[in-house]
Parts: sequence; C-alpha cells; structure tokens
Amino acid sequence: MLRNGLEPWHLLILAVVVVVLFGSKKLPDTARSVGKSLRILKSEAKAMRDEDAR
Repeated sequence: MLRNGLEPWHLLILAVVVVVLFGSKKLPDTARSVGKSLRILKSEAKAMRDEDAR
C-alpha cells in the first residue's frame, strides 16, 4: 500500500488541504508559531545534550 511512500503529488494535495482548512490569512501566523516552537525544542534538546556531556 505505502510501497512508494510520499510522492510529490501527495505533498501537493496535503498543501491544498492545509490552505483550505486554515485559510490563507492564518497560515503566516501558524508558520511563525511552528517556527518558534521548533527553535525552543532545538534549544532545549541542545541544553539537555550539553548537560549530559558534563
């Protein structure tokens, strides 16, 4: 069933669904929030690695 995994047209359909669900006005705010969350997660993971190295 998932022999080929995700193909480019799967990602295109997913992008269209996201735009339809969230609307084009909320997407920049959502992307900004996701970016902030990823930065926080990355910094916390780095802090944990640095703590374990000591």
